[in-house]
Amino acid sequence: MAGFAPRVQYLAGFRCPLGGLAAGKPRVLCRGAEIFVSTGSELVYVYDQEGNLLTAVFRFPGRVWHLELSALRGVLYVLCAQKGVYCVSLDRASRSVSQDDGDDSDKNDEDSEDGEPPCPVIPVDPDACILPDATLCAFVVLDDVLVTLAQGPAQWKVQLFRCHRPGEDARPPGQIGEVELSTSSPLAGSLGEPTAPRFLPVLCCVSPPGCSGLCGRMPGSGGFTLERALFGLLFGVDASFLESPVILCGLPDGQLCCVVLKTLVTSRLAPGDPKALVKILHHLEEPVVSIGALRTESSGENVEDTHPDCLVALGRHGRVLAVKASWDEAGDPVPELQEYRLPGPVLCAACGGGSRVYHSTPSDLCVVDLARGGAPQDPVQPDRGPGSLPSLLCPASVSVCSVVTLSVLSEVPEGGTRLLALSARGRLMTCSLDLSSEAPCPARATVVNTGQKIKELLSGIGTVSERVSSLKKAVDQRNRALVCLNEAMNVSCVLLASREGPRPISCTTATAWSRAQLQDVLTATCRLQNGSGFSLDRGWTWCVQVRPRSRASDPDSAGSAATYTIPVDRLGPGDQREVTLPLGPGEDGAPDLPVTVSCALHYSLREVVGGALAPPDSSEDPSSQGCPPDMLPEQDGVCLPLSEHTVDVLQCLRFPGLAAPPTQAPSPRSPAGDPVDTFLGARLGLGGEPAGPASLRAKFPPPSVATIKVSAGLLRAALGDGQPAGVSLGCATLQWLLAENSALDVVRARLLSSVRGVAPDGTDLHLVVREVTVTHLCAAGPMQAVEIQVESSSLASLCQAHHAVIGRLQVSCGQLRGE
Repeated sequence: MAGFAPRVQYLAGFRCPLGGLAAGKPRVLCRGAEIFVSTGSELVYVYDQEGNLLTAVFRFPGRVWHLELSALRGVLYVLCAQKGVYCVSLDRASRSVSQDDGDDSDKNDEDSEDGEPPCPVIPVDPDACILPDATLCAFVVLDDVLVTLAQGPAQWKVQLFRCHRPGEDARPPGQIGEVELSTSSPLAGSLGEPTAPRFLPVLCCVSPPGCSGLCGRMPGSGGFTLERALFGLLFGVDASFLESPVILCGLPDGQLCCVVLKTLVTSRLAPGDPKALVKILHHLEEPVVSIGALRTESSGENVEDTHPDCLVALGRHGRVLAVKASWDEAGDPVPELQEYRLPGPVLCAACGGGSRVYHSTPSDLCVVDLARGGAPQDPVQPDRGPGSLPSLLCPASVSVCSVVTLSVLSEVPEGGTRLLALSARGRLMTCSLDLSSEAPCPARATVVNTGQKIKELLSGIGTVSERVSSLKKAVDQRNRALVCLNEAMNVSCVLLASREGPRPISCTTATAWSRAQLQDVLTATCRLQNGSGFSLDRGWTWCVQVRPRSRASDPDSAGSAATYTIPVDRLGPGDQREVTLPLGPGEDGAPDLPVTVSCALHYSLREVVGGALAPPDSSEDPSSQGCPPDMLPEQDGVCLPLSEHTVDVLQCLRFPGLAAPPTQAPSPRSPAGDPVDTFLGARLGLGGEPAGPASLRAKFPPPSVATIKVSAGLLRAALGDGQPAGVSLGCATLQWLLAENSALDVVRARLLSSVRGVAPDGTDLHLVVREVTVTHLCAAGPMQAVEIQVESSSLASLCQAHHAVIGRLQVSCGQLRGE
C-alpha cells in the first residue's frame, strides 16, 4: 500500500439521534462550493465550503429519504417519507436567505456548538410538492421526466411523469408510463398496506454514448453513461437502436432489473405484455446498496469512447457484482461477469472517476481498484489476463469508520481523490486520498507545514477513537451476553440435576377465595422462590399456565388454557415473587374443577444473544436488536418446568359452620331466622300451602350419596406419620383429605370425622369418615375398613368430590408401590 496517504478535514457537525444516523437515508450532494446535506430528518442543510458556514436550512414536512439536483433547472428535488416529491428553487431560496442573514455571522459559531441550526430555517411550503404519493421510495430526474419507484401492496411499480418547471404550472405532473416489477418477498403488512422498507431501493439512469438524457445532471446524482458495447450487451438491441436511457433498479430483496425508458413510454400507445418491458439482470440475494460505473481500461488511441466500461453493484452484506464487455475468439462482444465478497455490512458506496470503488463499513472506509485487483498501487496483484476483471479484490483501509453516505468530489490528475462523507455521528468531512506511486521529497519544515501535520494527526486520532469506541461497544455487548448465558447455564444445570428431590428454585401454589365485584372469585397464588446461589436476570420469564378440565361433551375444551407470562427482572438468591391469578368462574358461574396450574421458567436466547450476534452496525436503528435468522435455532429459548399443581373441589370447600362466631353486642331486636327459609316459606305461604321447614324438605328430593371403602391397613400405610397418636383413623383420614384446605387447622383442633361445607357452585357438601367392618369381601373373615361418604344435593359437586378422593387414593397407592 505504498504512497497511500489519507487526509481528513472536518467541515461541520449536525444533530443526530441517540445511537447515530441510520445508513441508507442520509445524503450528501455537491454543486460547486455548495454542499447539500440530509441526515434523514426533516432538515436539509446547505453548507458553503468557501465560507465554511451554513447558508440555509430547509425544513420539509416529512423525513427526507432522497435528494436530486438539476443544474439546468437550478432546482432541488426532495423525496419525503410518506409524503411525496418536493421541488425547491435554489436561486429563489438563496435570495430569501441573503435577505434574512443580516449580521448574524458571530451567532453562527455559537449556535453550531449547541446543536441548533446556526442560520434561519426556511419552511418548505406544502404547495412545493409536485408529486404527492405516500408509497414512493426512490426517484430520479431525467430532463423533464420524473421516474419514481413506488411500493405497492405486493409489487414494486416504476412510474414515469412529465414534470414542470417550478412556478410554470401548478398542475400535478401527468403520468406517461407505468410497469410493475416482480418481487420475491412480500411487501405488504397484515392489513394489506405497504410497510416502510428497512432498506430503500436504489434507482439510477444509464444512457448510451451520445444520448442527451443525462444532460444537466450533477455527477453522482443517480445517472451515468456506459460505453456502447457494454450498454448493448446489458440492455439489448432495442435500447441501443433507440438510443434510449435505461432505468436500473436495485431492490431490497437483491434483484437487479432494468426498464428501457422509450419502450415504457410507447407501451401506453401499444399495450402488450408488461413483463416484456422488465429485464432481470442479476440477483445479489441481499439488499442492493449502490449501483455505479467505472473505467477499468485506459483509453489509448480511442479517445472518442472514454465512458465507463464496467457496471458495479454492491450488496448490503458485501457481495459485489462487476460486469464489463469482453470479446471471444471470433471477435464478438460477450459479457464478462465477476462476483466478489468484501467485508460487510456495507453502509454506503461510491464509484470514482477511475477504476476505484469506495465502500464504508461500521469499522472502516475501504477502497478497491478493479483495474489492479486490490489496493491502489499495491505491488502484489493477482494474476489476470489482459483487459479482464481481477479474480480477487483486496480492500485497502482509509482509517475512517462509520461513514453512512459518500460522494466523490473530484479526481486530481496525479491519481488522488477527494471524497465527501458524513459519519454516523453527524460529522461532515472531506477525505483526500493521495494514491500516487511516487512520494514527494521531504522539504524543510515550516510553521505552516507543522500546523498542518498536527491537524492531520488530531484528525487521525479522532477517527481512530470513533473506531475503537464502536468496536468496544460491540465487545462489551457480547461479553454481557456471555455472562448472561453462563448464568442461565448454571441455573439450568441446577434445576435439571434436582428432578427427584426438592428444587433450589421452586414454585408453590395455594388457593383462596376473594371478593371482587360483588362476586366470590377463586384465586391461585403462585410463589416463585429462588433458593439457589444464582440470580435470574434479563431474559428469564416466569410462565404460569391455568388449564381447566375437559368436559365429556366437549373433549377439545381443554385447549382453552390461559398462559400468563411474568418477566423476571431480577430475582437474587433468597428472593421470592408472588402472583395471584383467577381460576374462575366458568361458563356456569362456578370454576371448572379440577384445574391444573403449571409453572415453568423460560429463557429467551433472542432477547439476550440476538443483539450480540448481529453485526456491530452502530449506524442502524438501536431499537432493531434483531440478528440474522440463521444464527439462532428455530426454538429461540429454553423452557424449564418447575411444578404442576391440581386444584380440586376438596381444596376449594368453604366451611362457614366451623368458623368461630364473632362477638357482637346484644341486639335489641329478636334474632331473625334463616333468610332463605323465610323467603321460601313466604313464597309458598302465598299459595295457601304450609310454609314450615318440614313441608319445604318434602318439596325437594333427598341428596345424592357416594361411598368409598378403603382397607384400614392400606390407609394407615398411606398416612404413615400423618396419623398423630391418640387420633382415630377417621379423624386422621379427614385431615388428610383436607390437607390443602384453609380449614385444616380447625378440623385438626376439633378432631372432627365429619364436616359440612359449601362447594364452589354454592351447594352443600357433607363429608363423613367412619371406621366400618366389611364381612362379604374376604373369605378369611371380617376386614377392618374406612368408609368415606360424600353427600350433596348437586350431582356435579358430588362427582367432583368423588373424583378428588379417588385421585388422592391413587396417588398414595402409587407412592406405596414405588417404595
